[in-house]
Amino acid sequence: MDIRAIIMGLAFAVMWSSAFTSARIIVAAAPPVSALALRFLISGILGVLIARWLGQSWRLTPAQWRATIVFGICQNALYLGLNFVAMQTIEASLAAIIASSMPLLVGLASWAIFGERIGALGFAGLVAGVIGVGIIMGSRLQGGADLYGLMLCVAGVIALTFATLSVRGATSGGNFLMIVGLQMLVGSVALGLFGAATETIEIAWSWQLVAAFVYTTLIPGLAATLVWFMLVNRIGAIKAATFHFLNPFLGVVIAALILGESLGMWDIVGVLVVTAGILAVQLSRQQAAR
Repeated sequence: MDIRAIIMGLAFAVMWSSAFTSARIIVAAAPPVSALALRFLISGILGVLIARWLGQSWRLTPAQWRATIVFGICQNALYLGLNFVAMQTIEASLAAIIASSMPLLVGLASWAIFGERIGALGFAGLVAGVIGVGIIMGSRLQGGADLYGLMLCVAGVIALTFATLSVRGATSGGNFLMIVGLQMLVGSVALGLFGAATETIEIAWSWQLVAAFVYTTLIPGLAATLVWFMLVNRIGAIKAATFHFLNPFLGVVIAALILGESLGMWDIVGVLVVTAGILAVQLSRQQAAR
């Protein structure tokens, strides 16, 4: 892994982790599904226009179109849609921790469905990850966390797992920025239809809402997704996913600094266990891929 890939991975981890804090600000003042649909519409149009300016084509291969549609629905519509709704009732740090378990689910699916060998280290990492998430969820439920919101986050991370497993098909053949823009437009259409049918547009305007919306549209929305696609294409999905081990820590730190969310002793223990589990799984998968 070269220095450029490391910088890209660190940048992605920070941008991805910060999305939960900005989303929490948005859903406190606006309907979550409709706000997310608008975010993807703006990000998607910007992505497509910039891609065309750079000479990229929207004539994708059939495999790219399939993966782009699956990624747009699973990550943008389901994963982020469910998380936006959930964060009306649960804290950003908890949503970030649950979403950070995605590499564990990818490792589990790769082993159970595709027969990928993970070895003793990988198995220990899976067990540790499950224990860590269980510690955090148990602690938060005892502290009064909303069970419905928590279950929405769990459903969302399962959808994100399927999106991640499909990402290879979306990155082969180039046109990275075009693919990013198109999969955001797919998510925007799906979310827009659902939001129009279920939500009433009531917005409590403030500078914090505008700043959070602009930030989440351009940084976690467009920039982080593009960096992730480029990183996967550069070093492969298995190595790229290693950077997810930073997300539990970064997610809770950013939420604590900006939103003032508190962290208990068991939260810290759980984050450390999940982080170690994710790292163990990814290192094991790298060894098996050699």
